[in-house]
Amino acid sequence: MALLFLHMHSQRPIGVFDSGYGGLSILKEIKAALPAYDYLYLGDNARAPYGTRDFDTVYEYTLQAIKWFFEKECPLVILACNTASAKALRTIQQKDLPAMDAAKRVLGVIRPTSEVIGHYSTTKHVGVMGTPGTVQSNSYVIEINKFYPGIKVSQEACPIWVSLVENNEHQSAGADYFVKKHIDNLLQKDEAIDTILLACTHYPLLLDKILKYVPEKVSVISQGEIVAASLRDYLNRHPEIAQKCSKTKQVEFYTTGDTSDFNNHASLFFEEPVAAQKLRLP
Repeated sequence: MALLFLHMHSQRPIGVFDSGYGGLSILKEIKAALPAYDYLYLGDNARAPYGTRDFDTVYEYTLQAIKWFFEKECPLVILACNTASAKALRTIQQKDLPAMDAAKRVLGVIRPTSEVIGHYSTTKHVGVMGTPGTVQSNSYVIEINKFYPGIKVSQEACPIWVSLVENNEHQSAGADYFVKKHIDNLLQKDEAIDTILLACTHYPLLLDKILKYVPEKVSVISQGEIVAASLRDYLNRHPEIAQKCSKTKQVEFYTTGDTSDFNNHASLFFEEPVAAQKLRLP
């Protein structure tokens, strides 16, 4: 019995949270870069998408998820959702985390990408394509300008793109209209853009179509590898956090939505079979 108790409490996975499936594309890259660690993934599919919800609602839902991860002994949680990172992360870090457990950490996906975006752009004109929530928050504009004050950032909200992916229409001919429309809108805002950041974890699944309508001189960047490299660097710089994370190569998946539906969609993003467990958040 004592051994069982010890085993149960020796699992301290890195938590990865998203409003739905998209964060699995981030987890895939994190797992590839840091294969020894344990991971716990939660998709809040029952309440997705977050991109069109107001700040207070996204904050409330994200905080509920963080509390659940902490109950599961996660010493570190990654918000692999751009909308949650934009609308909830700062408040959670500054207000809630010190009261819940100051020794634990919650990180997002916006800062790691903003720190390196300047290395990709020669013209110093960057485009950001994201959900309405991410774009309205202006988080990328603010963060990029902190690291690269000389970069001009133009944004384009793409409200249909997530639905195209989640309804498995991202390879359809009908998707081309919406992809081309938003790329054209973005490039009309600034013809000098030479780098486009896909600021939503769903958008890499549209990459083939995006590249059809982006000029050859323009680079298109996804976040997965950048976030994974940033996390690896973070753990190297913070051994006190790394030591708290268990390393038995276990990965568990939870969803607030239908598990069979989640499992079917998840393989698109994670590129491995997924068997999720059902979870009800408050």
